[in-house]
Amino acid sequence: MLMTNTLLEERERDLLRWRCRRGLVENDLFIEQFFATYGSQLTRRHAAGMSALMDLADNDLMDLFLRRKDPEGQLDTQEVREVLEMVRKRQPGGTAQ
Repeated sequence: MLMTNTLLEERERDLLRWRCRRGLVENDLFIEQFFATYGSQLTRRHAAGMSALMDLADNDLMDLFLRRKDPEGQLDTQEVREVLEMVRKRQPGGTAQ
């Protein structure tokens, strides 16, 4: 399936955000910062990358967010790497880990 740089519509963005709710609060903090920073700029490529990440267990996801691990195997796609870089960026006023 070809991923495009087409912006997500508001409903698609809301559904993605809902799907991204996690059991581990630390993951939710990263994800909330991601949506607060990039929400209006998210594309179908970003949605594909984030959806792939949401299939992971919470601890595996946290390891990727904190750079303890890099994506491997089927998860090692350009879309996933783009989203991880966006999530990992520290925004001014954000808290450092």
